Amino acid sequence: MKTNNEKMKMALTSTPMILIYVMIIFCAVTAIRQPSFLSPATAINLARAGIFTMCFAICEMVVIISGGIDVSFPAVGCVAMYVPLYLNYHGKGPDSVVFFFGLAMLIGLIFGVVNGFLVSYLKMPPLIATLATSSIASGGLIQLLGTREFTTLPESLEKVYDTNLLTYTAPETGFTYPLTALFLVPVILCIVMALVMKYTMLGRGLYAIGGDKNAARTAGFNVRRLQFFAYIFCGVMTGATAMIYTTLMHSSTTTALMGEEMIIIAACVVGGCRLTGGHGNVGGTILGVVLITLVQNNLNMLGIPTSWQTFAVGLVLLLGAILTSIQAKRQARLGKI
Repeated sequence: MKTNNEKMKMALTSTPMILIYVMIIFCAVTAIRQPSFLSPATAINLARAGIFTMCFAICEMVVIISGGIDVSFPAVGCVAMYVPLYLNYHGKGPDSVVFFFGLAMLIGLIFGVVNGFLVSYLKMPPLIATLATSSIASGGLIQLLGTREFTTLPESLEKVYDTNLLTYTAPETGFTYPLTALFLVPVILCIVMALVMKYTMLGRGLYAIGGDKNAARTAGFNVRRLQFFAYIFCGVMTGATAMIYTTLMHSSTTTALMGEEMIIIAACVVGGCRLTGGHGNVGGTILGVVLITLVQNNLNMLGIPTSWQTFAVGLVLLLGAILTSIQAKRQARLGKI
């Protein structure tokens, strides 16, 4: 039986609390070097920067918890953001938000079905299956549609871009910092998925198949269906997130998202997801995304070269994996798992 002191020690040394300690220290160092960091403008910039990172991370979290991994979402996202704008530019698609987001999500759905079929029915290793899908999506897009860059948004997407929740004006400079209404997308997504993963049979099933597929099958869970859901959910939300990226960045290219998988997986792992499956939650993933976003933003504010940012993200991923391993061993010793 654990005493109150032992419970308190466990809580204060848990993965979420360690992430919070690191973020506080990191923010304090940045604020000392750059006092302008402690301003509403910084908070708005961080919120905007984390919108699509958060959406991608929640998608990846679901797949990782189910015992898989999806490294195809950057390539799928590039297809989903590029094809609708390509069609509209050539007069083959209407200037409609429903068309752009609907087609992007449909493209994501198709690739999600392919990934789900390869993993759940053909029993391919998830990494190999999604690497293959990524190569097909990326290579096929460039070969079929070229490499033109779209830097002007259609009118309907421009209206979405101009819709803001609030706007902050810095008194010293007069610069305005708008917080886009698209910020609500990851907020709603996080709330919904937190409820799904914690309180529904769907969420419990995803944890179960990630922990032990045979035990989950014995308990009555449909393993194939749950794996299919994980990859289809990831695909559909990847399509929607890619269109959000295009809207916020005013840009759509065939390679815009390539390389993002390392950052997203790092956020999930740092937040407590285990690549072996069966562990992780929305709260931890949120903390992981916030930490990664802080690292990228604060290194910019401190004038550190971009090349070091990749190094820093890799270091965060390594430390997150080490931290997760230590926490798992400690829990094992205490008889929790």
